[in-house]
Amino acid sequence: MDPLLIGSNNRPIVHFMARSDVFKWWLKPVVWAAQMLPIYRQHDGEDTKAKNQGSFDEVNRSLAKGRNILIFGEGFTDDIQIRGLKPVKKGAARMGFSALEAINWSKNIYICALGVNYTDRNTMGSESLLVNGERICLNDYKEAYKANPSKTINEVTKLTEANMRECITYVADKNWYSFHENVMQLTRKGMNHENHDDRIPLKERWDYSRRLAGWMNAQNLDEDEELVSLKKDMDAYFNLQKRMKMQDRFVVAKDQPELKNRTTELLIILFAWPLALLGMIHGFIPYIVVKKFTEKSFKRKVFWGSVKMMLGKLLGTIYNIPIIIVVTHYFLPYWWLGIIYYFLIPIVCWVAWRYMVAISEFRIKGAMDKIDVSKFAARRAELVKRIQELIPVA
Repeated sequence: MDPLLIGSNNRPIVHFMARSDVFKWWLKPVVWAAQMLPIYRQHDGEDTKAKNQGSFDEVNRSLAKGRNILIFGEGFTDDIQIRGLKPVKKGAARMGFSALEAINWSKNIYICALGVNYTDRNTMGSESLLVNGERICLNDYKEAYKANPSKTINEVTKLTEANMRECITYVADKNWYSFHENVMQLTRKGMNHENHDDRIPLKERWDYSRRLAGWMNAQNLDEDEELVSLKKDMDAYFNLQKRMKMQDRFVVAKDQPELKNRTTELLIILFAWPLALLGMIHGFIPYIVVKKFTEKSFKRKVFWGSVKMMLGKLLGTIYNIPIIIVVTHYFLPYWWLGIIYYFLIPIVCWVAWRYMVAISEFRIKGAMDKIDVSKFAARRAELVKRIQELIPVA
């Protein structure tokens, strides 16, 4: 999902360096159209170096034309969302200096850290925040690079990694990821999709998330008995909710009844059904086909979102052409009305999705309203009090 999100929000054209296993034969037309370039690793085959050279030559040409090249600096994508950063690879610096040598240092080439911050990258309708870091002009390292290329590449890579940390929420100890996430959920101030205060802007919630992570990184967490105890108790609290299929927002709703209000969902159900029905006609079959195909073809869930989006648009476009031809021929007086209708299909498909979400929310809120959450509420209040006492930035 990262390349699609970044490419749609940045100019000029962005080319992407992606793992070669994404370039399946049936997906090649789509990934090439998305300006993606393959990068081959050692275990991908014996001709790795030769195959990569073609991609590197294209990188050099693109940079010489002033285009952007997107490289995933960590070299690996986690299956679950983490708020951390793995050691950054040297590829970006190496490619940048290689491009400068190819053009004889005649143009400025920069490395810019970019952070993609999700509230939940696997949930449709969740939020994201793109943060650009400070640019590093590689031309400034010309003399150092000529004197000692390896040392200079290492230096630039370390600086890039430091800049990347400033663009994301960085929790240094992976064993404390859940602590950070649980504090955000209980305070409702951070970057958690399910549990946050909608009245707080996304940027402020991101700032809060980073302040909390920064405070944690400055502590000797494993040696602080009170924090270790709080961590265990928060894990137990949310694990119990998960086993009981309870959502924390409904515990909060005990004191904030508006969170259980079903008026919006009821209005959508009552008045949006005609558009939702149209959306189901145009989008249900492409959705089911793409969903089953993607989840069967890609074992790692982290790739599902982007593949479903690309294939869904492609299949939806093809699938709806004959429908529009028939509708225009038999039911519409002018062909241009059919064209307008065709371009409105994504909107009615979105309405159909929103309609199904409204039905689900209406049922969940109704069920939760009948459950006694007083014990959860008391436990939650006790945890929040401990958070406020132990964490000054909370």
